[in-house]
Amino acid sequence: MTEPIFNKLANAGYTIRPANLDDIEGSVEMFNLCSKAMIGAPEFKVERYTKEWQTPNFDLQRDTRLIITPSGQIVGCIEVWDVLEPPVHPWIWGRVHPEWEGKGIGTAMMGWALERAREAIPRAPEGARVAARAGTVNTYSPAKELLQNLGMKTIRYGWDMLVDLNEEPRAPLWPDGISVRNIQHPEDTEAVYRAEDEAFQDHWGYVETPFEEGFKQWKHYVFEIRKPDPALWFLAMDGDEIAGMVSCRAESDDDPDKGWVSVLGVRRPWRRRGLGLALLRQVIGEFYRRGKPRVGLGVDSNNLAGATKLYEKAGMHVQREYVTYESELRTGEELQKE
Repeated sequence: MTEPIFNKLANAGYTIRPANLDDIEGSVEMFNLCSKAMIGAPEFKVERYTKEWQTPNFDLQRDTRLIITPSGQIVGCIEVWDVLEPPVHPWIWGRVHPEWEGKGIGTAMMGWALERAREAIPRAPEGARVAARAGTVNTYSPAKELLQNLGMKTIRYGWDMLVDLNEEPRAPLWPDGISVRNIQHPEDTEAVYRAEDEAFQDHWGYVETPFEEGFKQWKHYVFEIRKPDPALWFLAMDGDEIAGMVSCRAESDDDPDKGWVSVLGVRRPWRRRGLGLALLRQVIGEFYRRGKPRVGLGVDSNNLAGATKLYEKAGMHVQREYVTYESELRTGEELQKE
């Protein structure tokens, strides 16, 4: 039975149903048309998105809806992500085929998603604030207008930053007592997760997750979806302690000629010693030796740990800006780091 919020679309001949793995190719084709409209380049691959839809605790039947034309073309997809515990900030991700914008598809999908996100409320700790979030590239007016028209509030901006490798970059300068090596998988896996989780405790949006649940989700995301190159995953070691880490992929989602820094983190006791800059220069140098013309990464524009200044010091500039919106579902104590 079609949910009431979708009745208008159903009456217009659209089919509305949950996604399944047989929908991957049609969905990815539509996502890439959206990416070309939004940022000028495709971002999605079938293999990676299959793994996305196979994320632990993500249920296609419960957490997705597709909008399909009478001819069988997928023109809309919406997903609600509340797979981590506690689920205080469900993430809503959706796309509407550029040629089908302005027909009420996005509004209906977001209406459904906001109702679906309310299912996280009983699972959240008593008294905790629960708010659904969604975002878009800041230059794409249709998505921004949709979210604003739904009453969602702007809460944060993020940047993709970029450095062009026109000349040999500066070599890293390591703090005293620090050595660097590549990750050894699986021997280092748990220690790296714990170190990374600690390093990002001060990051905006961080919500503490029980170890077993967080580790399971992290392993799937890192090793099944993102698949960083072990030769581009460096650990800064102080004896047997991981002081900091950086992991990269050989190419970004939107540009095969752009190396991508997925994670760069330094644990609190080792900050303010130049370790983050050394790690960044380590991977920039490695990408230069591999012949990559540019390197990028994503960062919260208001990062309190000084990451944006660090990246600028390494020669990076802002390539693209993203904006995050929020809709409060239940008032209460905010559990995330501000």
